[in-house]
Amino acid sequence: MKELSLNILDITENSVKAGAGLTEIILEETDDNLKITIRDDGCGMDPETVKAVTDPFYTTRTTRKVGMGVPLLKLAAEQTGGSFKISSVSEKDSPADHGTEVTAQFNKNHLDFTPLGDIVSTITTLIQGHPDTDFLYSHTYAGACVSLDTREIREVLEGVPLDTYEVIKWIGENLNEQYSENFPDQ
Repeated sequence: MKELSLNILDITENSVKAGAGLTEIILEETDDNLKITIRDDGCGMDPETVKAVTDPFYTTRTTRKVGMGVPLLKLAAEQTGGSFKISSVSEKDSPADHGTEVTAQFNKNHLDFTPLGDIVSTITTLIQGHPDTDFLYSHTYAGACVSLDTREIREVLEGVPLDTYEVIKWIGENLNEQYSENFPDQ
């Protein structure tokens, strides 16, 4: 993929398909590193599936025989000298505390570092496409933070759907405003 935001979109779609009520997308950035964590409370995976999911020829889809999202994120991280980790607890093994966490660490100074890309469009697309799922987004860099929590938005909107045009437009504008105020040099 040409930008990490598309990897984030793909991995987060997996969380939604796994029945997550809340998916957290956490970006922790320094001048040299970028750590992406995607954590959900979906149905989780058993240990065998966790081992298989990094294989591009493993997929749960019936429409095609390959699943490239996780393997591509892993490759993108490792190509920069970074790391990749996936952990999961299945709902079967732990009915009260289950879900999946994907963490990718990137060396931003490496020649093969893929740019973050249009993360605002990724977040708004996820919310628009899955208005009944909650998302917590946070991006920290140099002591500044851009964040959005759909649970807080729901409280203010009192029943107005998140996929309403005006709401999606406001979410995008709000995130863009936070980025321009908090990360003006990026």
